[in-house]
Amino acid sequence: MLLLVVLTTAWGIAETAKRQPRSQAATASAKADSSRAGGERLIRLLHSDSLSYDEQKTVGLKILRGNVVFRHDDALLYCDSAYFYEQQNSLDAYGRVRMLQSDSVMAYGEMLFYDGNTRVARLKGHVRLVHKSYTVTHLAADSVVYDRNRGVAYYERGGVIRDELNTLRSVRGEYTPGQHQSVFYDNIHLTHPNFTLEADTLYYNTSNHIAQLQGPTNIDYQDSTHIYSTAGWYNTQTEQSMLLRRSIVTHQSGQTMTSDTIFYDKRNKFGRLFGQMHLTDSAQQKTLYGEYGEMWEKDKRGYATKKALLVDWSDSVWTYIHADTLRTEDKPYKIQLITPAKDSTLAADTAYLDTVTNWIRAYRHVRLYRSDVQSVCDSLSWLDRDSVLRLYYDPICWQEAMQISADSSQIYIKNGSVERICGQGSAMAVKHEVKQYYSQCGGKDMTAYVENDTIRRIDVNANARTIFFPKEDDGSYLGMNTTESNFIKVFFVNQEVDHSVFTSQSQSTLYPLDKIPAGSDQLSGFFWADAERPKRPGAVMLHPARTKRPSAVISATEQPKTENQKSKAK
Repeated sequence: MLLLVVLTTAWGIAETAKRQPRSQAATASAKADSSRAGGERLIRLLHSDSLSYDEQKTVGLKILRGNVVFRHDDALLYCDSAYFYEQQNSLDAYGRVRMLQSDSVMAYGEMLFYDGNTRVARLKGHVRLVHKSYTVTHLAADSVVYDRNRGVAYYERGGVIRDELNTLRSVRGEYTPGQHQSVFYDNIHLTHPNFTLEADTLYYNTSNHIAQLQGPTNIDYQDSTHIYSTAGWYNTQTEQSMLLRRSIVTHQSGQTMTSDTIFYDKRNKFGRLFGQMHLTDSAQQKTLYGEYGEMWEKDKRGYATKKALLVDWSDSVWTYIHADTLRTEDKPYKIQLITPAKDSTLAADTAYLDTVTNWIRAYRHVRLYRSDVQSVCDSLSWLDRDSVLRLYYDPICWQEAMQISADSSQIYIKNGSVERICGQGSAMAVKHEVKQYYSQCGGKDMTAYVENDTIRRIDVNANARTIFFPKEDDGSYLGMNTTESNFIKVFFVNQEVDHSVFTSQSQSTLYPLDKIPAGSDQLSGFFWADAERPKRPGAVMLHPARTKRPSAVISATEQPKTENQKSKAK
């Protein structure tokens, strides 16, 4: 008890020493500030079990003990003992200090210094400040200053603020009960039942539970999701956020969202991205770029538009796809498992294994680049399950010096490299030879087989036609060879025609270069679209005009005969 008296007396003397004689002007200014605040100017003593004076030590000092109660405007102050400096309108309170303001703010501590002129209270020792409205907020610290004029409580040596949802710790902080607003600085740690938040600066509203992010902030969801941002807001109640300034959301499954601005709904597992964005799936080894996009975590579904670009690095050959809109998602499918029966008289057992495959779709102005093939088309579909790129609406593929076009095409990839290119409907392969001459083969359907990144064979089925320019041993052109057949196989060596195989019912003609009939050096529907070809990864983002395809010309021998022509033929 003696030690407590000595400590409290020493603290009181120290606080008393801080009080300097006020000038009349300073006192009048303080009183005017108190009057403007709408509060009563003088502190009133309402009760004390005992009262004593010590005029020799401090003039005007009243020493109060036992159930001490003061009143100042709308605030009541309770304590075990106090030094009351009536002339200076201030007091020091000790032991079970409790201050109540308008039944909404309650402050607790072991010691208190209160200045009635400035309406500033300084509390020490296990300080708690409780704000009651429709929510209850607790502030706890070892030392708190409560400025009643501003309605602000602040601490500078570590404190905690708790509401019914979150606990926030920091080195320094401010809390404004009337506005339900708090500000935290230095080593901030917010604890929520579902996540933790760490930052250097944070604004938090205890009414709507929204945290305003200021500076580097990290949010962790129980090892499943990590959020990094330097600006924005986070609603800790709905778990929705608006993240600014190149924020990053990373999932344990390998998905990452990065963008200038991200609206993220953790509860519904949905993200909307604005600005320079990209979605990365490290498990699938794909990244989706664009200026606007959305992502759903459940089925790893996302899309990008406005300069959309997909980069796939899952194979040794990277794939770049650009389109107006790109979509990617995990698509479920079943694998059939057949187990032979032990008894030969019984049927085999059949089971199915549920699994997923990544599905990519591209729409409008599609451009694709790989080092072993390039392509343009209107729409594209790509399933990882079968490693087939399906191209729709006037696709064109380039493989080395060969241009392959059709009404629709497929690019088959095996072991990371192109294995074959198939075309259906008005299929044609073209290779520029010299000057105005082009080697060509076309028909209804076509398959080009690729080996070591070079076309080794082309099969043409139904109404197959070719135009080739054979060479002498010295490399000079021998002439132009044309062939018509139902089926043709063309074999290549070093990108040059080596030999052809066709059905017995075929027609073949060789013309010297100087005797080629006019207009016969091009197959029906021939066109050359080298200007459209993306020749490097960045070129997929360019938009050259599409080459107009000529209408297919049917030769006179292919035109249907009229009834008059049929009777004459008989």
